Amino acid sequence: MKKITLLFTALIFLAGTAAAQKYAFVDTEYILNNIPSYKAAQEKLDELSKGWEKEISDAYNLVEEMYKTYQNEVVLLSREAKIKREEEIINNEQEAKELQNKYFGVEGELFNKRQELIQPIQDEIYNAVKEIAADGNYAVIFDTSAGMNMLYTDPRYDLSDEVLEKLGYKN
Repeated sequence: MKKITLLFTALIFLAGTAAAQKYAFVDTEYILNNIPSYKAAQEKLDELSKGWEKEISDAYNLVEEMYKTYQNEVVLLSREAKIKREEEIINNEQEAKELQNKYFGVEGELFNKRQELIQPIQDEIYNAVKEIAADGNYAVIFDTSAGMNMLYTDPRYDLSDEVLEKLGYKN
């Protein structure tokens, strides 16, 4: 009987403290889209990405052209010439793959450039959210842009404009 009473008391205590907690949400996508330096960084990344994509595409087009030429001339080539051409095609294809990995791989230049340009903005937002949470005594602030499923959110708890204002931006 004591265990049931203790459990019941603990549940009432937890329910009471949970009800007293303050919750809020922000939409970091909305915040980022209202920060000009983020838009500029995103445009810079898009520009770099397009240039790199063209460079990679050109490298693969060269491989394709070499292969077509090889197929047209294969009957006329000696065994040694065939082997040499095949090696050239394979080497060029490998170089194209390496180029693609260099730019778009896990630790590629796009990843590094994104870290360089966007990470400071994200850190700034995180620090502003942290300050607002401390000042407003919020227990939790959710990010609705991060794929969180929320059936209902009261707009009066959306702190996105406050974060923008804290960062010195106005919508």
